[in-house]
Amino acid sequence: MSDFKGKVALVTGASRGIGASEVRLLAAKGARVVATDILDDLGAALAREISASGATAVYVHLDATRTADWARAVERTVEMFGQLDILINNAGVHGRLGLEETSEEEWHRVLDNDLKTAWLGMKHCIPVMRRCGGGAIVNTSSVYGLIASGKATAYHAAKGGVLMVSRAAAVEYAQDGIRVNSIHPGLIDTPMTETLPPPWKASLLDATPMKRSASADEVARAAVFLVSDDASFITGTQLIVDGGLTAV
Repeated sequence: MSDFKGKVALVTGASRGIGASEVRLLAAKGARVVATDILDDLGAALAREISASGATAVYVHLDATRTADWARAVERTVEMFGQLDILINNAGVHGRLGLEETSEEEWHRVLDNDLKTAWLGMKHCIPVMRRCGGGAIVNTSSVYGLIASGKATAYHAAKGGVLMVSRAAAVEYAQDGIRVNSIHPGLIDTPMTETLPPPWKASLLDATPMKRSASADEVARAAVFLVSDDASFITGTQLIVDGGLTAV
């Protein structure tokens, strides 16, 4: 994988799980990374850990559902580093209710956190990328953006929306030198998936041909590939990291 020297990356949902792994990998490969989240203590500790290793990472508070927070985070990034080349949108929540059980409040909670965040991130970062001559974006979807479970109605809607907003942006900004792709993890070992009901988690594991969950690092490596120069002709596509779950 090519290095990221001279690149500036902003990662959301960066304090733990997949986001933290992406921050570590990007920084280790030479990028200057802005790690953002609402989990301030964890995010600040991650930035200190990376800085202590000799790489470059800073933490900035960002509620990715809020326009004002995005404006401040992007402004701060440009103030510190003068550019923005990479965006990885990870921020999100689970939603496990069926169609009739989903309240209007739950619908908005999941759609705001899992879909609106990707749209807002692109809306605020793309103008800076355009001025810098191009960039690369990865929006984190899910296998549930590709297949249905019969439950998790709002989550399916949001993650399917991430797929399509990524493809639409890829077409819209291709001639600006901005690539946009989505990544679709299956069952991953992260703090978020630890909250899944055990029977649901067991059913996902049973349906996965590799019969294991992925580590956060395995997903991070796939996402970081997509924003690297090695993926320079890849845009508007979806990379599935699911141990074969959607192949069955």
